[in-house]
Amino acid sequence: MPIRFEHQISLFRIKINILVALCVLITVASLTRLGIWQLDRAAEKLAEQQAVQLEYQEKALRLEDIPAAELQPGNNDLQNRHVSLNGTYENEHSLLLLAQFYDGQLGYSVVTPLRLKSSQQLVLVNRGWITAVLRADSRPNLQPFHEPVTITGQIHLLEPRPQAYAEQLDSSSWPLRMRYLDFTMINEKLGESVLPFEVRLAEAQPGGLIRHWPAVHININQNLSYAMQWFALALLVALVSLLASSNLWTLIRGPR
Repeated sequence: MPIRFEHQISLFRIKINILVALCVLITVASLTRLGIWQLDRAAEKLAEQQAVQLEYQEKALRLEDIPAAELQPGNNDLQNRHVSLNGTYENEHSLLLLAQFYDGQLGYSVVTPLRLKSSQQLVLVNRGWITAVLRADSRPNLQPFHEPVTITGQIHLLEPRPQAYAEQLDSSSWPLRMRYLDFTMINEKLGESVLPFEVRLAEAQPGGLIRHWPAVHININQNLSYAMQWFALALLVALVSLLASSNLWTLIRGPR
């Protein structure tokens, strides 16, 4: 059985060595499989993220069940802890965090105090993002939620920042606009203390807006990058092999 033969279709000619062709096919298949494996790993990571998020929501601890001594800004164990809250939003005291971006658009983060049913304590709930691109005579649509709610979310501790000047804000005009949450100033404006952190809503929660933060930080960009590299190498090997064994390049260049 010959291991070399030549085939011609119109002007296109190709010389095929079966052993070389077999090696090329194995190489291309292997590189393609590596690319698919990277895509599978990315999909697995996303599935793990969703599973972890679902598990956290199902096992969310009632905020009222956490000892008050642990609900302090210096307790790093609180960071990203999933909790459930039962109470009512105080929509009239919502806060707008300025210069928040989502999908390249400028907007606000809407932070609304929630009064816990059992303790009457106020908790700042970051409900998500709304656009700031409005007509001059328009007010932001905060989409208030008036019914009692049971919600789940993640505790988010904020980095210490210089205290803002409360006199620079007009507390008679709500919602207040702020660059960041200043708890001292917020307590003064509300006339009572709030817990020293915010709770970022989980997905599909009552009163939720566009969530512009990841629930679990999983990066799949590296897997996608590797997959593209493997696919590109597979294509390159196939293309170089085709050009080396045929007159395709001559046909592309045309007569000189």
